[in-house]
Amino acid sequence: MNRILPKADRSRFKTPMNRNAKPYTVGLIQMRCSLDVDANLARACEFLREAARKGCQIACLPELFRSQYFCQTEDHSLFALAEPIPGPSTEALSTVARETGMVIVGSLFERRAAGVYHNTAVIFDADGAINGLYRKMHIPDDPLYYEKFYFTPGDLGFKAIETSVARVGTLVCWDQWYPEAARLTSLAGADLLFYPTAIGWHPSEKAEFGAAQSDAWETMQRAHAIANGLFVMAVNRIGHEGPADGGIEFWGGTFAADPFGRVLARASRDKEEILVVKCDPALVETTRQHWPFLRDRRIDAYGGITKRFLDQTS
Repeated sequence: MNRILPKADRSRFKTPMNRNAKPYTVGLIQMRCSLDVDANLARACEFLREAARKGCQIACLPELFRSQYFCQTEDHSLFALAEPIPGPSTEALSTVARETGMVIVGSLFERRAAGVYHNTAVIFDADGAINGLYRKMHIPDDPLYYEKFYFTPGDLGFKAIETSVARVGTLVCWDQWYPEAARLTSLAGADLLFYPTAIGWHPSEKAEFGAAQSDAWETMQRAHAIANGLFVMAVNRIGHEGPADGGIEFWGGTFAADPFGRVLARASRDKEEILVVKCDPALVETTRQHWPFLRDRRIDAYGGITKRFLDQTS
């Protein structure tokens, strides 16, 4: 079986690609969201500035950080939370990127046109320019996660966005359960993969299922890191949102995993935090050389993956 070589042995396998790529520092912002959208945006910008002061070169905010998680109900009035891109939030985040010289990933409720709305991640380069968008592809429809009411499925595909620091892949929350999404983003050339997220427990289910649910969430994303040989960053919010006798308790647990699936840092369940993680792209190269999953893919045999289900009865 292939293995990861000990650190002392890795220098023998350096290539021009990983010899020239520089390590970089990532900031993952775990925050609480209030009912005041302007306050949320202002606090997010302050968290980003603090991440920059800690030496971060790339930083990511949680899913839909500008408001509380509104998809717990189907309410037409909540479409008023949506905004165009470019718009007020992108202007604010662009200003912070330009001030700090930091790449930023921000998740927004995009108003594309009347009746067409997306859950969209925006990638800003260090000069403040919008380098790319990712529109959430997998849209859930579960109790308290009524996203199909609000969001049109993404139509930009899976991609890696070139920035001044790294090639950034971005998926959003429910996308995190789909190995196909991680694989295609990896094949597009991503160095690291962000999952801005809003995920939590139904309080009535927490005692029985809570530990298993959060463990499955982390395990799935660590598996993406291993299967694709890249860094994976999951960024969640914290706090209870919704009715006191129901709603969602967002479980935090923001974490970063390296290409071997090892957790580099993990946040608490209930505190606002900025995780600071160092990423060395040479580890992507080394991991993929010694666990060559991409090399050994049988692309000639995967046609069935595009079908809803394989009927074996015929």
